Amino acid sequence: MKGQTPDSLLAFSSAGYREIRQRLGAGTVLDVGCGLGADTASLAAPGRTVLGIDYDPATAIEAGRAYAADGDRQLRFASMDGIALGIRDRTIDSVVSSHVIEHFFVPEQHVAELARVCTPDGRTFVVTPNRPADFENPFHVYLFEAPELASLLRLFFEDVEVLGLDGSEELRADFARRRASGERLLKLDPLRIRQRMPRRWYVWSYEHVLPVVYRTLGSKTTGVGSGIDDSHFFVTDTITPTTPGLFAIAARPRI
Repeated sequence: MKGQTPDSLLAFSSAGYREIRQRLGAGTVLDVGCGLGADTASLAAPGRTVLGIDYDPATAIEAGRAYAADGDRQLRFASMDGIALGIRDRTIDSVVSSHVIEHFFVPEQHVAELARVCTPDGRTFVVTPNRPADFENPFHVYLFEAPELASLLRLFFEDVEVLGLDGSEELRADFARRRASGERLLKLDPLRIRQRMPRRWYVWSYEHVLPVVYRTLGSKTTGVGSGIDDSHFFVTDTITPTTPGLFAIAARPRI
């Protein structure tokens, strides 16, 4: 959320959607994990029907109130599970999964659903953090490096390309600064008690303690208000351990 989440992470999401928009054609678009809907709404254009879905019904309702005008059939929001989509087989021309796959304990189920609803000549876009560059986050339960993501996608698609979503020196410095700050905080838990407690406790602690830490550390350390935006990101064929994200394009579903 703007003003609470580091600008570079907001830019990370926006950059992924920017790259997707540049590759979208006409037809139906499904955005899995739409959240509050701003990025989903950016996919709307003449000749497209866009459906944003979120696991949380209240979030989907709020997104619909904010972005889906009454009577507009071209942009809609609904609540669905990303591993059990209530959509018919092979009916979606462009399937989007941005910063979602890393939240599934069994990501194969998610990718299988993406492939199932994608039309034979459609494309599926997957954006996710690059494991070596990601920070510890209890919500990220399954992370990928490029070869691993490509291997998973090829189980369900004939054609797969995995690119890097990299950043400027300013962005890299922001990531490095926040990583160093996070590592200092983690040293306060040398016995790794956080990973031994029940996961719901760890998640609760993360949700409630992190905002306090951000306020305590100030914007210079957390990156809130840094001014970094999606122009600091670019797509590249070269993926290194410091490349923040992966941008995959999959076509010709096997299902």
